[in-house]
Amino acid sequence: MTTQQIATDTELSAVNSILGSIGQSPITTINYENPEISFIYNILSEVTKDVLNEGWHFNTEEHVTVSPDPNTKHIVIPNNYLRYDLNDGQADRHMDVVKRNGRLYDLVNHTDEFDHDLELDIVYLYAFTDIPSVFQRYIIARASTRAATQLVSNTELVKLLQGQEGLARASLMEYECNQGDPSFMGWPKNSSYRAYQPYRSLIR
Repeated sequence: MTTQQIATDTELSAVNSILGSIGQSPITTINYENPEISFIYNILSEVTKDVLNEGWHFNTEEHVTVSPDPNTKHIVIPNNYLRYDLNDGQADRHMDVVKRNGRLYDLVNHTDEFDHDLELDIVYLYAFTDIPSVFQRYIIARASTRAATQLVSNTELVKLLQGQEGLARASLMEYECNQGDPSFMGWPKNSSYRAYQPYRSLIR
């Protein structure tokens, strides 16, 4: 007897989950000309951006070196950069960079021209299908709540979906803590600390 493997979510399955949560029939393809389907897909896209913009272990990278264009000296900001800032270990800290006209701009020196590489901490935007499953499930739950709020006049349904959203958020936070191994001790990145273990007292 063969068992069918459960596949990870796609944009189509996510849209169908949202449609199902508000009592609508599933679809076989995403028809952007259909106003309701287009609206649901836009909610999915917006919620994906909102969630990833929080900055998680999987989509945050530190000490990323970016180089200015040798001709213009500009550093153009790609569309998949959600957030970015100078890394704390950047050698030249006499800068404060922001986005202006699609490229980095230094508020301290009042220029968008740079003569050297910069080290940034970057939060990336990824496609829905390229993010961990636990984030996909949370995004679907959150988008379902939003869709029900905007499309369905049923407060009980909204409360039910909010409860499911809360459970999905809890699973997401457990995953994040396991992946990121955060510590309030302030240990440097890429280092580890082994907590006190009571049995060590017994072997002395």
